[in-house]
Amino acid sequence: MKLFLIAGEPSGDRLGAALMAGLRTLVPDVSFAGVGGPLMEAEGLRSLFPMEELSVMGLAEVLPKYRALRRRMIQTAEAVVAEDPAALITIDSPDFCLRVAHRARAERPGLRTIHYVAPSVWAWRPGRAAKMAKVIDHVLALLPFEPPYMEAAGMTCDFVGHPVVGEALASPAEAAAFRQAQGIPTDAPLLLVLPGSRRGEVGRLGPRFGAALREVIAARPDIRVVVPTVRGVAEMVTGMVKDWPGQPVVLADAAAKRAAFRAADGALAASGTVSLELAANRVPMVVAYDFNPVSRFIIWRLAKVNTVTLVNLVTDTRTVPELLGHDCRPEKIAPEVVKILQPGPGREAQLAAMDSCMDRLGRGGEPPGLRAARSVLGKLTA
Repeated sequence: MKLFLIAGEPSGDRLGAALMAGLRTLVPDVSFAGVGGPLMEAEGLRSLFPMEELSVMGLAEVLPKYRALRRRMIQTAEAVVAEDPAALITIDSPDFCLRVAHRARAERPGLRTIHYVAPSVWAWRPGRAAKMAKVIDHVLALLPFEPPYMEAAGMTCDFVGHPVVGEALASPAEAAAFRQAQGIPTDAPLLLVLPGSRRGEVGRLGPRFGAALREVIAARPDIRVVVPTVRGVAEMVTGMVKDWPGQPVVLADAAAKRAAFRAADGALAASGTVSLELAANRVPMVVAYDFNPVSRFIIWRLAKVNTVTLVNLVTDTRTVPELLGHDCRPEKIAPEVVKILQPGPGREAQLAAMDSCMDRLGRGGEPPGLRAARSVLGKLTA
């Protein structure tokens, strides 16, 4: 059996790799084609082109790259048709993936299509589910409250759990070894700073995070700063943090990042899946985010929820502080970061919400990648 997978971002790459591993467990002779990143490549995918070309977010950010993205979309759709897979599995990145599905299905009307990650229609643009149903048969949902939204639009949908609950965490010994290797005393607060996985995000948030750090370090001179990043923006991040205070350590190695998450006392992070990685490691956080001004103007007016952080959404709490849009400013970010590094009710409430969030996302059950694989195979054999 051959499957065609498409992922456009690091979070999708993780999902795709876990799904591929799960599928291979259940169907050892399965083969894969498509677009993915280093984790999917490690599972045997030969990507049509570098996944990082698709890691663009925001209306204003996409426009300058529209022609290049359109060429890649056409190339990918043609590859789907040529491969004639048992199914096309698109992973997040809906603006790109659903265009590929539409074009490929026009050539092969019987093509089975599965989308991994339900669109957040509960947050904004509820009409997206109905549009998606025109080209997608089945959805793999990460959040337990999403299936009814997809089914109402005419698709089948299974909650398969979030992959973060199945990812290995570093041990206390590995965390201690990381601190020792980096020369970080056991009693020094370790702050993770995560300005995003896309170039546009890093360009917007990095300078603000760096400026906020100046105020944080002025208040807490003993803080040590670690900046985990991903392949596509590692060079950009390394250059940027040279101007940051505290001599930040930049990490792109997966094992080192895992150890840093386990060793950390707090985090300043862009909005996104990283909030769940922090929650899995019980790292209290402050989330700060902003779009390009044009994108911000449009998106904020379409939003249906008053939080963007998944820990808050899954637990129906607001324990994770957020500085969004006009509030994403160093002078507002810094006091919140200092606050979450100190013992107190706010920190304890975050830790309790994180534990609840992980349980609701499937912690302790079958690994999400394997659950997703069972859902895919169930759809193909139905």
